[in-house]
Amino acid sequence: MAVEYYSRYVAVGDSQTEGLWDGDDDTGVAGFADRLAAHLEELNPGVLYANLAVRGRRIRDVLDNQLPRAVAMQPDLITSCIGMNDVTRPGRPAFERAVADIDLLHDRLAETGATVVTTTFPDLATILPVGRFLEGRVLRINEVIRAAAQRHGFRLVDLYDAPSLAAPEIWSPDRVHGSPRGHAVFAAAAAEALNLPGSNHDWASSTVEVVRPSLGSRMYSQALWTQNLLMPWIWRHLRGLSSGNGRDPKRPWLEPVLAGSDSE
Repeated sequence: MAVEYYSRYVAVGDSQTEGLWDGDDDTGVAGFADRLAAHLEELNPGVLYANLAVRGRRIRDVLDNQLPRAVAMQPDLITSCIGMNDVTRPGRPAFERAVADIDLLHDRLAETGATVVTTTFPDLATILPVGRFLEGRVLRINEVIRAAAQRHGFRLVDLYDAPSLAAPEIWSPDRVHGSPRGHAVFAAAAAEALNLPGSNHDWASSTVEVVRPSLGSRMYSQALWTQNLLMPWIWRHLRGLSSGNGRDPKRPWLEPVLAGSDSE
């Protein structure tokens, strides 16, 4: 298969694409998109890169705000990783709207003419006790994502069944965001989806025996998730706020990868 080279890469999404837990707000966050951009730069120097993702954003935010900005940049590559904030949001009507929105988002992404990389969500039940209550939603939205990828010919990163994603070291202490190692795995998965030179499927297999986190470890992660994510979300929701309120994208315009990338 011929190798495609990309010169204008735009990433859209939420905290995972922004790069939370891969660095911090003082030193700068990197994340899988920065790492993928750095790899593209190695293969084809001169790549321009924008990252419009902002923590706390939902699918509708990408449709209304990030996508129009991305389209205006005329990218030849777009990565879209969005929906976890919709999956975890209480209320069936809101989730049903989100499912319709992600289908619409994929239709709009297809209209750009860019190569699009989209992703399913991992099996949260293997790493977080509350994950079993979200399993039905994860399966449903993953089904919609897979169908859209097949319909439009998108490059799909399918995280749900990857054994490596069950390894605790892939995740930050909250068991929701990737650790630095996790972001490196996500970037490797995207590279494989794009058939980039040197990429392979090794990212999906754990190099060591995957040991399911103990009940105590998972309960601790659940407590962190409740304290650091759920309760702040409830408080912000009651005030009509989001974790991304007042926050701009870290790379709002196309610029050379090396000008401001925090990836190593």
